[in-house]
Amino acid sequence: MDDKILKLKEIIEEGQRIVFFGGAGVSTESGVPDFRSVDGLYNQEYAYPPETILSHSFYMKNREEFYRFYRNKMLFPKAEPNKAHIALEKLEEQGKLTAVITQNIDGLHQKAGSKTVYELHGTVHKNYCEDCGKFYSLEDIMKMDGVPKCSCGGFIKPDVVLYEEGLDQRTIENSVRAIANADVLIIGGTSLAVYPAAGLIDYYRGNKLVLINKSATPKDSRANLVIHEAIGEVFSQVVAI
Repeated sequence: MDDKILKLKEIIEEGQRIVFFGGAGVSTESGVPDFRSVDGLYNQEYAYPPETILSHSFYMKNREEFYRFYRNKMLFPKAEPNKAHIALEKLEEQGKLTAVITQNIDGLHQKAGSKTVYELHGTVHKNYCEDCGKFYSLEDIMKMDGVPKCSCGGFIKPDVVLYEEGLDQRTIENSVRAIANADVLIIGGTSLAVYPAAGLIDYYRGNKLVLINKSATPKDSRANLVIHEAIGEVFSQVVAI
């Protein structure tokens, strides 16, 4: 076990109020691709870049194309939690982890058993009629063709935060509170390039900031420990799962 892994193990063992902040890299190890990694396939199959299709204005103008992309590239109902999700659930069970803050919308943290999860960008597991507000599950949406419609005739919208939409205020407040009270903040699987979510780490007041990501991030210089490896592999070495 190398020095950085040993140091992380020590930090986790000493931590009493650990908060984990994660991004797309946490779910890629479960087979959920990062839609921002645009390759030729996207360009061939879609007339617009992902960021355009996943915007509020595009959704309002072209729900059919939105849902075509959304179903093909954003929904992975068969994905299972990986070593990172499981390790975080174990830390919560031990009373060490106080919250998971995630930019992901796949619900894999909850599927692993984590209870205190703040989903900054919403979740594919909640969908609501734009007219009457009736709730629909992911399973309901998967059974529908084209643009999902409510029994009342209204359009059903996934409870995910699209580009041009603001984050949920209560989720932000809960996330800020958790980070401000943390003695350890572990950031994993995110390039910290998407704001305002990335700005939340500025509320951390401790001296045990850990960054785990395959590539460098703009915040590496601020961290007390930086590990450039896959998040699941790292956690499997420091948490018994």
